[in-house]
Amino acid sequence: MDPLPDAAPLATKLRNTLVQYHGIPDSEWRVAKRTKDATVWRKPSEEFSGYLYKAQGVVEDVTNRIVDHIRPGPYRLDWDSLMTTMDIMETFEENCCVMRYTTAGQLWNIIAPREFVDFSYTTSYEDGLLTCGISLDYGEVRPNFVRGFNHPCGWFCVPLKDYPSHSLLTGYIQTELRGMLPQSAVDTAMSSTLANFYSDLKKALKT
Repeated sequence: MDPLPDAAPLATKLRNTLVQYHGIPDSEWRVAKRTKDATVWRKPSEEFSGYLYKAQGVVEDVTNRIVDHIRPGPYRLDWDSLMTTMDIMETFEENCCVMRYTTAGQLWNIIAPREFVDFSYTTSYEDGLLTCGISLDYGEVRPNFVRGFNHPCGWFCVPLKDYPSHSLLTGYIQTELRGMLPQSAVDTAMSSTLANFYSDLKKALKT
């Protein structure tokens, strides 16, 4: 188990990595799934042997409220159907924390419940916000869970120029689920999970 990292340089590096992903040209992405709420693309990850996913959709709400529902805090567990528990283990200044959370089994439990320990950072980006994270090797793994690993992930949320009460939400996710899993099952689960994330978030924001 590693000690906790110094928050400030990790936050800066994480933000820079996400901004770099945000600049990847459209030609490098391949559509993985389209729904009425979001489009999901993917490309091979440069961090591990799986994919980097990009998800994008318009959400009818202001940026701050959307990000409050996504980042670690009281809202997330209420609406995110995949997340089963969440504990904030450490809090740093500058909107940084370390959280441990667990996810439900997927695909008829072909993918068993997972546990993650993530460093999370929320910061301003253009006229909106970026909330991003990366997994840490920290804390004991709880029994009955496989410890997954999130390579740099994040959500950009910016108001639409002509409709400031609507926001464009763009996510970059590259999750290494670990354990003995067929890659095709992981790819199916990831595309569906990201599309469902938007529909669940929209329902939560209307309540």
